[in-house]
Formats: sequence, C-alpha cells, structure tokens
Amino acid sequence: MDLTNLPKYGELPIVEGTQERSAWGTFGNDDEYGCLNFLTPERVTAAANLIRTGKGVSLNLPIDVPGMQFWSSRDGSLEHHVEVKRTGRDDYLSGFYLQGSTQWDALSHVRFRGHGYYGGRQDADIDAGALGIDRWASRGIFGRGVLADVARYQEDARHPIDPQERFAIDKELLEAVLSQERTELEPGTLLLVRTGWLRWYLQRSPQELTQMQEHFVVDRSSFNWPGIDAGIPTVAWLWDHQVAAVAADNPTLEVIRYLPERGWAHHRLLALLGMPLGELWALDELSEHCRATGRYDFFLSSAPLAVPGGVGSPANAYAVF
Repeated sequence: MDLTNLPKYGELPIVEGTQERSAWGTFGNDDEYGCLNFLTPERVTAAANLIRTGKGVSLNLPIDVPGMQFWSSRDGSLEHHVEVKRTGRDDYLSGFYLQGSTQWDALSHVRFRGHGYYGGRQDADIDAGALGIDRWASRGIFGRGVLADVARYQEDARHPIDPQERFAIDKELLEAVLSQERTELEPGTLLLVRTGWLRWYLQRSPQELTQMQEHFVVDRSSFNWPGIDAGIPTVAWLWDHQVAAVAADNPTLEVIRYLPERGWAHHRLLALLGMPLGELWALDELSEHCRATGRYDFFLSSAPLAVPGGVGSPANAYAVF
C-alpha cells in the first residue's frame, strides 16, 4: 500500500447526505484494520530502535478498576473465582466487562447513523464477525508511542485542568504540548494523551465514587470531563499526521459534555476514519518517567484479546524505553 499518496482529510469523500468525510475504501473495501494500516513493517522496525534501556512501563489499570461502568447498565462488579485443588489452583472471572478497564474500542463499537459501521458494514456483518477485536489481536498493535502530557503542560503553565470541567484538547494545544516536549508526530504514531482525569478519579473516596455512580446513572449529561476535542480541525490533524491510534486516561477519550454542534469524535475517528480509540489508560507512571528522562517517545506494545467478534478489549499495553 502506497501511503505517500494518501488523501488528506479535506480530500476524503463526503458521506452522502451529511457534511462528514470518511476513509471508507481508502485501504480497500474489505479492510478491517483502519488506521492500523499506518503501522507498516518499516515503521514498526524503526520504532524498535527506540528501545535503548529496556525499561518497561505498564499502561494498564488492574482489571477490576475503575469498577464503575460508565456506559453500561451493568453494576460493574467483577468477581475473581479461585478453585483450590489438591494439585494446585485454577481460576476464572465472572462479570468481566471487556471495556471495563484500560481498553481499546473495536471498529464494531459504534456506527455512523444509518450509514453503518466502518466501511459501511451493517449489523448483519457485525453479527457475522466483521470488525471484531480479534482482527487486531491477530496482528497485535506495535509501533512508536508518543505521550502528549497535556495535564503536565497545563500545570507548568499554572493553568491546571479541572477534572470536573469540560476542557477540550484541540490540535493547537496538542501541537503546543509536543513542541514543549521536543517531540513530533511521525506517520504511524500511537498517540497517548494524558488529561490527569484518571489520577483525580483514583483519589476519590468510596463514598464519592458511589455518589458519582448514582448520579451518572440518573443524569450523565450533567457531567463535564476533559478529553480530545471532537471538532473537524482536530480530527483532520490526526488523520493528516497518519496517527495509527489515539488513547487517553479518561472514560471516553473525547471531551464531555457532548455538544451536538461540535460533533462526536467516536463517529468521526472510529466509525468514519477507522482510528482505534483507547480509554482509561494508566499514564501517570509514564508521565513521571518521560519527565525524568526527557523522552516522550517509546516503543509501544499492545495485545488485544482474541475474542471473536469482540467489541472491545483490555489493552494489555506497555511502553518500552
């Protein structure tokens, strides 16, 4: 595939009857990898050269954290069962929500109105296994990771992000953060965006979390949290830089409250462009290591679970320096 002649965002075709653009067909009509196609063997090989010290940093929460299922009617309780036998032990999980912790959203997660899921697939295609997370699991996700530590940037500027306010991270802010880090996006980058929301959430008391859960079930539209801006300029910036995937440390990746006039990043990035979205990534230790070493790029490895037809998966992700 010749990625040097890839159309810019403004050159992508308009979805009929809308003002949105899509990359459907850009990588072939049967494509199920989306922007992971930017992770060419040459780019993965080059990314491996970023491993210099062998230091690994986990980007994963414990599988039972945060416990609160933000977008599901389930109560979020995960149970770990251990069977003790004379010869040893076996175990299994019940109530295991595949998007309940540090996660990837598969291309089968959301559809764009009646036009369908990525590539125009309809529910019958998804039911038959199309766009499942197992497609990504078959190849793994490996490449150059970059941390855009927006939370740290705002703290240094003495304008810290309030985790309970709507704070949209747009392309101009991302460019400013990367410039301060002396780091550039390269084609095939796996972009991680730290908002600081997860650090704040993990510091809440059990009572506060219970109140949040109860409030969220009743009126989720009243919540305001930081995240990626859903506007077309930011979406176009990600596509034009051939970002292979984007993940953040908040529950949605994108900023909430959702503003209909601004659009929904899940539609524009995941469904229309095929760009994998990661949520609830644990980025605080990574932030400290990047700050200490002055390095904000690294080799990133992620192994989604091979769940046939899965809509999401734990990320199982590591940064290696």
